[in-house]
Amino acid sequence: MINFLNLKQINNKYEKELLSACERVIQSGWYIQGEELSAFESEFAEYCNVKYAIGVANGLDALILVLRAWKELGKLKDNDKVMVPANTYIASIMAITQNNLIPVLVEPDSSTFNMTYDGLSKSWDDGVKAILPVHLYGQISPMPEIMRFAEENNLLVLEDCAQSHGASIGGKKAGAWGDASGFSLNPGKNLGALGDAGIITTNSDELVSVLKALRNYGSHKKYENIYIGYNSRLDEIQAAMLRVKLPYLDKETELRRKIANKYLNEIKNSHVQLPTLSVDEEHVWHLFVIQTKHREALQQYLTENGIQTLIHYPIPPHHQQAYKQYSHLELPITESIHRQVLSLPMDPNLSDSDVDFIIRTINSFSV
Repeated sequence: MINFLNLKQINNKYEKELLSACERVIQSGWYIQGEELSAFESEFAEYCNVKYAIGVANGLDALILVLRAWKELGKLKDNDKVMVPANTYIASIMAITQNNLIPVLVEPDSSTFNMTYDGLSKSWDDGVKAILPVHLYGQISPMPEIMRFAEENNLLVLEDCAQSHGASIGGKKAGAWGDASGFSLNPGKNLGALGDAGIITTNSDELVSVLKALRNYGSHKKYENIYIGYNSRLDEIQAAMLRVKLPYLDKETELRRKIANKYLNEIKNSHVQLPTLSVDEEHVWHLFVIQTKHREALQQYLTENGIQTLIHYPIPPHHQQAYKQYSHLELPITESIHRQVLSLPMDPNLSDSDVDFIIRTINSFSV
């Protein structure tokens, strides 16, 4: 079986460094909010070319905490509206509703899966105060036009960078465009910890001050609580693991791009619609997602031939029980995407022969 993603193999390459980093933390005697976290925050901020990075427990918390901090700063209030892609993973929308804000679901571009200026314009709603663009599957959203829309309408921008570590436009990376951004660093991400982890990036001094308190029970000083906060701290061991892996991120991305380019150039089947991009730097290929009207048949065919695939995502958020209040919405582009998407293996350790076999098998599929 060709696995969709082999995390053990990915981390085995760095086993000695990971074990050394873990031992360093154990021997330090300091396990929460210590030197490893501080160092990783500085290194990740430098990687994204932003002023600050703030480690938190996971990617969902990263988004929740930014929106909450903006409420504390008076930039948002209850029932303000936030524009978000309708086809995103549900966590993006959860971050909005858990802050007592209202999501405005925006139809994405059908070929890039991301929101656009036109999509935002068509979905404009009174009461919108922020945009939450999601760089889905590893392709950065068209941020110049999204930022232009935000500036024209005086909107905050919170980038969801959970799948886009290192993606960029004109050399400017995901996480450096908006007023703030949230990254997931869970094990399956392009930059993945060995457990749950997340990080926020921003250039705002006042936002950082509030965020550092919110992630730590609402406190800057022990036993003095400014806010009703959270326990959402990126621990020292995970920070140390991430410090090991960050220097290899660009190399891993190049391996992903090599596989993706082979898929793009050699998959030739009229039943398969390939993803699109304009330049390599925009996409880091967290996932390689095709579309097909014959998804069930193709997935079964690939499984029978020893190729594991996944669906990201089978049910759109507005059709989930959790958001049944939005089930009446008609979002044809989003619904078509969720019916047709299929994710091919995208593991930087795939061998050339594995990739060739996947391509041959897809090309031989017929209905």
